[in-house]
Amino acid sequence: MEKKRNSFGGSLGFVLAAAGSAVGLGNIWRFPYLAAKDGGGLFIVIYIILALTFGFTLLSTEVAIGRRTKQSPLTAYSKIKKGWNFLGVFSCLVPMLIMPYYSAIGGWLLKYFTVFVTGQGTAAANDNYFTSFITSTTEPIVFHVIFFAAVAFIIYRGVNKGIESLSKVLMPALLVMVIGIAIFSVTIKHTDASGATRTGLQGLKVLFIPSFKGLTVKGFFTVLMDAMGQLFFSISVAMGIMITYGSYVADDANLDKSVRQIEFFDTAVALLAGVMIVPAVFVFMGKEGMEASGPSLMFVSLPKVFAQMGFVGNIVGTVFFMMVIFAALTSAISILEAVVSSFMDAFGWSRNKALLIEGLIALFGGIIVCLGYNKFYFELKLPTGSTGQILDVLDYISNSALMPIVAISTCILIGWFAGPQTVIDEVQKTGIKMSRKLMFVVIIKFLAPVLLLVLFLKSIGVLTII
Repeated sequence: MEKKRNSFGGSLGFVLAAAGSAVGLGNIWRFPYLAAKDGGGLFIVIYIILALTFGFTLLSTEVAIGRRTKQSPLTAYSKIKKGWNFLGVFSCLVPMLIMPYYSAIGGWLLKYFTVFVTGQGTAAANDNYFTSFITSTTEPIVFHVIFFAAVAFIIYRGVNKGIESLSKVLMPALLVMVIGIAIFSVTIKHTDASGATRTGLQGLKVLFIPSFKGLTVKGFFTVLMDAMGQLFFSISVAMGIMITYGSYVADDANLDKSVRQIEFFDTAVALLAGVMIVPAVFVFMGKEGMEASGPSLMFVSLPKVFAQMGFVGNIVGTVFFMMVIFAALTSAISILEAVVSSFMDAFGWSRNKALLIEGLIALFGGIIVCLGYNKFYFELKLPTGSTGQILDVLDYISNSALMPIVAISTCILIGWFAGPQTVIDEVQKTGIKMSRKLMFVVIIKFLAPVLLLVLFLKSIGVLTII
């Protein structure tokens, strides 16, 4: 076991690494779709309110648990309260399930970046291009291995030379690219075959101006649940990441300020992702084109948009997929580190041994995910009503089942067993008062457990009225 625990060199390193974890594929391929679907500005206002309340509470809790215990999730919860080891196991299991399919998707992104950077972007706009790629047996595995090797190398280099150093480069670069594409997206216009002209500014109105047309009480709760679900997955809570990163934060760092900065980064990139994608899709595909989310948005709809831009589309597509790779890379690094760090703390393994064991699990798990679209193909009806393959099953178990259980249990642990003061004392130990303290207590004890329970029941198909 290491005599001295790794730690971030400063607050900036922690904030950028944590923000990099939070800014992942969820911000880019889910947020714009939900914002367009759920009344634009109405969804965004609710999302921002939840980020400042619900998000602040969960982030503060996990970062404080990490710094207080100086442990990763597998062992941190039992340090807070004896008998809560099960929560550490669940919390560590989440990133173990996510890493294989996240790496497989990272491979898809590398493939598309390669296509656009070599000037072949128009080929990616063909209807069957994406399906043809993921159903092939060799290519997805090759790109998955390349992506995972990059992630593993950063983890091998450690907290300072790996995670912190890379975050200080990738996060500013990612932000510049997101802002650049967002500005370009707002300025474009297009006249379709029917003679109708649409502009990026019109698309921006669709995104930001609240639409209350036909809004019912049930509809409002749907928007609320969508916004909370998006925030919950976006800020990287309930998967051990923020506890792990929190354990690397120095005792004299201002946790309250750091959490606020992470909130800002995550929300800003989510909004910029909306500005980047919604106007462009609206201009070239109309409102109906904005109904796509997930892989279909990233790998089917957007290549069609880039193809209609002509020569400049290849350039925009290249920058776009480079930016998404950066976002996926920073998130994947945090996911892998949460497991590696847990193994180091729980079993006293060296970083290299922990990385080797978890690396082999993730590497071969990712290969199985890739083969899930050909050799191991099956169709399974999920409780949400959708039909899934191996990737979808792993995503469902981790995101829809385990993560809400971890989050609800964490709220109960801190709210009712260890006490909210456990987190408050940790945040305030540098002599700086915790902002939104009363709000934190009310949310961690009452609001968060209830809202998370509703979200959980909805995600497993028990609650269908919302």
